[in-house]
Amino acid sequence: MALEAPLASELLLLARLLFGGVLAFTGLNHFTNTDAMTGYAEAKGLPAPRLGVVGSGVLLVLGGLGLVFGVFPVLAAGALAVFLVVSALVFHDFWAVPEDQQQTEMTQFLKNVALAGAALALLALGGTQWAYALNVGVW
Repeated sequence: MALEAPLASELLLLARLLFGGVLAFTGLNHFTNTDAMTGYAEAKGLPAPRLGVVGSGVLLVLGGLGLVFGVFPVLAAGALAVFLVVSALVFHDFWAVPEDQQQTEMTQFLKNVALAGAALALLALGGTQWAYALNVGVW
């Protein structure tokens, strides 16, 4: 399936750069703020919170860069979509926090859900050849 609309390839590249780049940067923050993020994960009841922070950092960096460069895009987009939905439900449970925290957690929950939607859109395109991409691991 080729993208036919004017500038579609360039817009897809821009979307990949913005989406994948932000997620990769977020993943890097898991390594620069490991202690604070581990404390948050521990407070949310995550087993092996430090391992979870480091593992999710790796997933975000590799998944984000996979989308930016077009390397295993189906795996990258699928893993990111699952991660974003799970983290929304586990870490941003606005329905279960004190009232003074609900708005912040709801905003983070909705952000993750919206990002999961973007990951699913890229997943739908993941089996196609992308312009301006390495196209490694495209099915």
